Amino acid sequence: MEKLPHAKHSAGKVKGLKDYYKKYFPIGVAVNMAALHGPDSALIVQEFNSVTPENDMKMGPIHPEENRYNWKNADEIVSFAEQHHIKVRGHNLLWHAQAPAWMFKDSAGNQVSKEVLLQRLHDHIQTVVKHYKGKIYAWDVVNEAIDDDSTKFLRNSMWYKICGEDFIPKAFEYAHEADPSAKLFYNDYNSEHPGKRERIYKLLKQLVDAHVPIDGVGLQAHWKLNDPSPELLRKALDEYSSLGLKIQITELDITVRAPIPWPRRNPNAVQTQPAAMPAPVAVPDSGYTATMEQKQVAQYKMVFDIFREYKKVITGVTFWNVSDRYSWLDARGGGLAGGAAATQAVGRTVRKAYPLLFDENRQRKKAYYAVVDF
Repeated sequence: MEKLPHAKHSAGKVKGLKDYYKKYFPIGVAVNMAALHGPDSALIVQEFNSVTPENDMKMGPIHPEENRYNWKNADEIVSFAEQHHIKVRGHNLLWHAQAPAWMFKDSAGNQVSKEVLLQRLHDHIQTVVKHYKGKIYAWDVVNEAIDDDSTKFLRNSMWYKICGEDFIPKAFEYAHEADPSAKLFYNDYNSEHPGKRERIYKLLKQLVDAHVPIDGVGLQAHWKLNDPSPELLRKALDEYSSLGLKIQITELDITVRAPIPWPRRNPNAVQTQPAAMPAPVAVPDSGYTATMEQKQVAQYKMVFDIFREYKKVITGVTFWNVSDRYSWLDARGGGLAGGAAATQAVGRTVRKAYPLLFDENRQRKKAYYAVVDF
């Protein structure tokens, strides 16, 4: 790909995404320890003014045992951000995935009561949020609580099985008590799709009407070359912001891949036992073709044009990973639902997703220039 010249400040410094969007909203990126200690670190400092720990603040990694917290990696990310005057988004305080098994069991291995689980949730949130009080400006408090099944409302997680709906408002209340100045978000994927959008809106309205301390909604934005449409994106932004909530794009990437095809089951076959999920059909990495590039450029341009239109309600845009050299999507099916680093991977086959603004050599792609050309 032809390398285009870097734009520069009048002082001669290379202009980054954060500088182009200085009058709009912070531009963030999800980071891990490898990104902090390798060549990505310079790119992070140059281009971004917000970071989100990809995995290191999730409940399992940071609180692996009831009486033990693992602060090392998360502290290092916060320290890196402070050193370079970068804001930090906390991700996340409650999720059905990457929750440690001990959270739901007593010493005898039995399921705990609602009262015990809420107390453990309180202690976890209070400890983590207070540990970073004044250093983290926003938290994804509850992540992916809405079910993907349009006939259901909340996901049938262990949180829901034990606590019912109460774990959601309680999580926000505990976080607000621990740091009243932090901005608190509900975060989910497929939040632009009509069915799920309406159920997310329903949850948010319940929280707002009950005066739960929630500040905004995070749209994960794991998007595709043809999804969402401009109409769906604007509808979602209008609907969520009508509740008086701010919006952040929290986990942005735009994969170039089509979904992996799954084998069709014979609907007339007699099942003598529950059918196992069939293996996906292997699809080789097709490379980053010129057609894919053109479509990705157009999709990135479209969504950022709309983001700028909604600058009064959008308070941050965060990319999920730094460059195409590494993306959480590479080992996952292109059509699977689930948030970033969701636990199910599809085999060990890597199908590159090429979803970001920097290529495998950390160079700016044409999509980058489409995003900053306004």
